[in-house]
Amino acid sequence: MTPSSTLFDKLWQEHCIQSDASGEDLLLIDRILLHERTGAVALEALREKGREVKTPAHVFCTMDHIVSNRPGRTRNEARTPGGDVFISSTRESAARSGVTLIDIDDARQGIVHVMAPELGIVQPGVSIVCPDSHTCSLGAFGALAWGIGSSAAEHALATQTLKQKKPANMRVTLKGGLHPGVYAKDIVLALIAQIGAGAAANHAVEFTGGGVRQMSMEGRMTLCNMAVEFAAFTALIAPDEKTFEYLAGREFAPTGAQLDDALSWWRDLASDEEAVFDKNITLDTDALAPQISWGVSPEQSGGIDQTLPFIADLPAEKRKAAENALAYMELQPGQRLLGEAVDGAFIGSCTNGRIEDLRAAAYILKGNQVSPDVKAICVPGSQAVKRQAEAEGVAEIFKQAGFEWGEPGCGYCFYAGGDTFAPGARVVSSTNRNFEGRQGPGVRTHLCSPATVAASAIEGVIADPREAGGVRPV
Repeated sequence: MTPSSTLFDKLWQEHCIQSDASGEDLLLIDRILLHERTGAVALEALREKGREVKTPAHVFCTMDHIVSNRPGRTRNEARTPGGDVFISSTRESAARSGVTLIDIDDARQGIVHVMAPELGIVQPGVSIVCPDSHTCSLGAFGALAWGIGSSAAEHALATQTLKQKKPANMRVTLKGGLHPGVYAKDIVLALIAQIGAGAAANHAVEFTGGGVRQMSMEGRMTLCNMAVEFAAFTALIAPDEKTFEYLAGREFAPTGAQLDDALSWWRDLASDEEAVFDKNITLDTDALAPQISWGVSPEQSGGIDQTLPFIADLPAEKRKAAENALAYMELQPGQRLLGEAVDGAFIGSCTNGRIEDLRAAAYILKGNQVSPDVKAICVPGSQAVKRQAEAEGVAEIFKQAGFEWGEPGCGYCFYAGGDTFAPGARVVSSTNRNFEGRQGPGVRTHLCSPATVAASAIEGVIADPREAGGVRPV
């Protein structure tokens, strides 16, 4: 290791077993996460080839993607036609393989990227993979975490290794503070709008700067979660005392002498002062307004109080995509989004389904009613989040305001053939993707923070959370 390495370089080197002439490295994988949509496929493929999971104790499987979000759901209930087969198959494969299964009726169940931090499965310095693109969320803990496909998952399960070409380094510095009404989701949407959805292709991104240090762990996870939306291989944040406090006492986190050893290592996990990054981006957050997407890519976002762009004002290579996006979204160049009527509101997902997200929305919802024209749904990210929200009275605020209160899962973040919003509905959503049909056929999704979702649900139109009865202090 050179005396001026990035954190990503250090983690990569720590896990590199060998390099070959093709430029690929063989990496040791410390943890493997699975869910019922792809986990059963990988485990079953392994069985058919007569191979076994090399280290079952390092593999954790949850039920999240296609399970039903209906309150009081049954053990095999899925929101996808035929989804019950995936659920039962995953259950059987996990039992046969000896991996840890966090089943639907387990008190620890939740979306994989929400559940893994809650249980202390992700820790600073570990390498962790999952057949899910938003695995980059876990880089918020200073872990080397990235999404893989089912074939790669099968390889990792059998060998506890993966071959991978090392990406370049990119540093994103958040300069400035966080202001009331502006959250991590707003910051990352503004960043993607500024640099473009493909800006970090073949790069690992380190978020740094005062804005990052000011953020809670929940905010940092939101920031890293969206890194794949600007094509990053992964994202990470150097661990600090907030990280260590978050992990203290978690089920799979180290304790006693092991914790002392871990802390002495974790505190050294940072980029060297003189480390050189291949790309550097700085975002000033001081003047940032709440953000909202207007198109069908996260990069088609802007300040909630701005007007939509005129096609002629855009770079030539972005005009056609913008034209198509505005047509799909039934919006006009130059119009304002504020005041545009909405049919649906959704809070949840691995991006913004954590307790802090629900508290921010509840702060606005308290004492208010959702517009009668809006179908409003909240799906907590995990059973732990759900329990905490119910204990704090947050859940009751949601219910009294008129939100449906669902069971934890990925439902309503992506359309898998189950329940969704009506075709053509305009929806404000705390999720991470706004592609055509992402939340259902013809559904038009506006990405924004949970606070903006809450404010808009009350007004029945896209609304600025700073003007909707105040905002929870950051």
